[in-house]
Amino acid sequence: MAETTARDTSMADLRALLADLMRTQQETSQAQKETDRQIKELKQQIGGLGNKFGSFTEGLALPSMEKRLRERFGMEVVSPSVRASKGGEHLEIDVLAYANGAVNAVYVVEVKSHLREEAVEQLLSILARFGHFFPEHKHKKLYGILAAVDAPAGLKEKVLRHGLYLARIHDDVFELETPDDFQPRCFNN
Repeated sequence: MAETTARDTSMADLRALLADLMRTQQETSQAQKETDRQIKELKQQIGGLGNKFGSFTEGLALPSMEKRLRERFGMEVVSPSVRASKGGEHLEIDVLAYANGAVNAVYVVEVKSHLREEAVEQLLSILARFGHFFPEHKHKKLYGILAAVDAPAGLKEKVLRHGLYLARIHDDVFELETPDDFQPRCFNN
């Protein structure tokens, strides 16, 4: 009888321990879900800050870029933040400038706070797909400009090798940084 009571007590202890373990596991699972939710929210907040900083940089660039595009390249139309959709595809351009008549050219400007390798590839991709989204400009010469607050020297050389203009900020004004012998690449010829 004593053996049965001891076995029953051990089984009861084991059941209690198992119930305790299951409760702890449920609490841990709930805590993990809350942590995951907080991490997701933090990622959204950080992404929002990045977007705001990018918008700030674009806003900073626009007045001086507009002036350069009009004065140096004869652009008649300068439009910030252009978005196009066609056949389920999308294209975003930070600044689109063009002129008809004798100038007959289009400039696509990509603005970055910190120039990275991906920005060069991004602008090259935009220029490659530009004609699909804007067939009305197919007879114009197409050029690209990367405008950056910060640009490492190695990337500056890569930008120029691809035939892209590079603009950097000096005293709150974006200035083109191209050597005198720079030959821009016309991307639609």
